[in-house]
Amino acid sequence: MAQKLNLTHLPVPPVTHRSSFPSTFTFGVATSAYQIEGGWNEGKKGPSIWDKFTHLEGKILDGSNGDVAVDHYHRYKEDIELIGQLGFSAYRFSISWSRIFPDGLGTEVNEEGIAFYNNLINGLLEKGIQPFVTLYHWDLPSHLQEAIGGWTNRKIVDYFGLYADACFANFGDRVKHWITLNEPLQTSVNGHCIGIFAPGRNEKPLIEPYLVSHHQILAHATAVSIYRSKYKESQGGQIGLSVDCEWAEPNSEKLEDKVAAGRRIDFQLGWFLDPLFSGDYPASMRQKLGDSLPRFTPEEKELMRQNSWDFLGLNHYTSRLISHVSNMEAESDFYNAQEMERAVEWENGEPIGERAASDWLYVVPWGIRKTLNYISQKYNQPPIYITENGILSLYFCCSV
Repeated sequence: MAQKLNLTHLPVPPVTHRSSFPSTFTFGVATSAYQIEGGWNEGKKGPSIWDKFTHLEGKILDGSNGDVAVDHYHRYKEDIELIGQLGFSAYRFSISWSRIFPDGLGTEVNEEGIAFYNNLINGLLEKGIQPFVTLYHWDLPSHLQEAIGGWTNRKIVDYFGLYADACFANFGDRVKHWITLNEPLQTSVNGHCIGIFAPGRNEKPLIEPYLVSHHQILAHATAVSIYRSKYKESQGGQIGLSVDCEWAEPNSEKLEDKVAAGRRIDFQLGWFLDPLFSGDYPASMRQKLGDSLPRFTPEEKELMRQNSWDFLGLNHYTSRLISHVSNMEAESDFYNAQEMERAVEWENGEPIGERAASDWLYVVPWGIRKTLNYISQKYNQPPIYITENGILSLYFCCSV
């Protein structure tokens, strides 16, 4: 049963003014296609895995779906006006793959889908709002899931390359910030291990999450390669990916807790960034997962080495305290393999931060700072955009 949202216990933020930030600091808002567009079967759009998933009885607690959502497909002009009135200068949105290629195969571009995103992009630019475009925010064309197994099949890398190429060709003269993948961890774990996200798979939790991540990493590198070889010189844009991470803070000064906290970050950030930065998965993941982690070929390592990122997007909402927990099981899923326990209270019972409106969300300002410092130090100081953060469903985009 739905509960009324209680906002009375939320912390009151300090008063902040635009003048408190450098003139180069970009404030923005963010959405994803399935969450807002609606028009799920209009404009010759094909169904996505989220269309299929939410239409299955019992998958969504209250039976709702994104068939209409906030009707952005029909009311995007009003939404652009609202963004402008709020004073934001950037808008991060995702393109629905099945609105460009209804079956996902890349054989015939859907001109109605192209026209919709052209109108959206042009409308944003007319208001002085920069478009930050995400190519994949979890809504795979359902045909690719049904025909080849979606992200579990190596062929998906080539199909993603065709889709990315079409987007660069049609929108890249105006879009200067491209994000290939949003939170690939969620696709791998919640989509193919726990099964609470589309496509709702949990049959092979020791295999599929790692195979899916492997192919997402290669899909990212392939899209970057296409952009740099065909479009970057003439279009002058940048391309990266957005990863999500809750900061992992050791719950004590014990060495084993510190090692567990580092391992937790490896299983979040390192899983996707280490291969693109150094050519392989973190050593801690190899140690815990063994042959469950696929291996990159020499050719794939070279592809990743040459096509990592121009910038990184970070989605950060909260932090956790981490304690080491021994796991004696011979085989482990994604969470058991990390041999850690997540907590929201220190050993003395003090909470890590104030709890926000969602039961999983605690306000921990120092956590995002530590995450940014970690990324900067480990990955050679890349440009970073905060592509999502907040205490409710408010997303911000800013340059760091």
